Amino acid sequence: MFDAKKESEKIVDFIKTVFKERPTFKGVILGMSGGKDSLICAALCIRALGANKVFGVLMPNGEQSDIQDAFETIKHLGIESTVANIGKAYDAMVETIKATTGDLSRTTLINIPSRLRMATLYAIAQERQLLVCCTSNLSEATIGYTTKWGDNIGDFAPILHLTKTEVVEVGLSLGLPPDLVKKEPADGLSGLTDEQSFGFSYIELDNYIRGTPQNIPANALKKIERRISANMHKRLPIPSL
Repeated sequence: MFDAKKESEKIVDFIKTVFKERPTFKGVILGMSGGKDSLICAALCIRALGANKVFGVLMPNGEQSDIQDAFETIKHLGIESTVANIGKAYDAMVETIKATTGDLSRTTLINIPSRLRMATLYAIAQERQLLVCCTSNLSEATIGYTTKWGDNIGDFAPILHLTKTEVVEVGLSLGLPPDLVKKEPADGLSGLTDEQSFGFSYIELDNYIRGTPQNIPANALKKIERRISANMHKRLPIPSL
């Protein structure tokens, strides 16, 4: 039985240990998308370090339809934040690459903003002596629903061992606003919800991960296993001689 309160305490202790082992760093930086993962990671970092050591960055690509959720998140948490709009950088990069390759695929266009956001976080982190918090969870990592060298990296990852279902339980145990914790997940890039993008539910995926696949429809099971196989390269170390 998953105990969200005890798990929260373990994660807080983990974050404290990360910073004890890296005493030169002054705090943590996160990309605040308005989604549950960044909200919950920030809340856990606040429990571990204090709100004055947590810095949030909102990074819309031009216009962001749900950016108000990100502002609401920042207000609720009471942390320092800034807005770094990546729109001009994105447009410039796309035009530069198109000059070499021609029109870009939808997948490439979706991945570029994620990598720009991570570059932005690391640049600010370097100037402020902060560690970058990876907000990825186990469900998305398992099926590769991340951008390689984008949202799947960081200096530490407090919820990477938790499924999406467990992340929600942790968020509720922390007393965070239910409307934000239970917000339907979307990547903010493709215009689709997560479940629309990969063709099965988080409950089905999380049951597969935790070893209870018997109630998963055959079609969904096939899609899950196909994604795991196709995206394994995102979870493995870089091959080297």
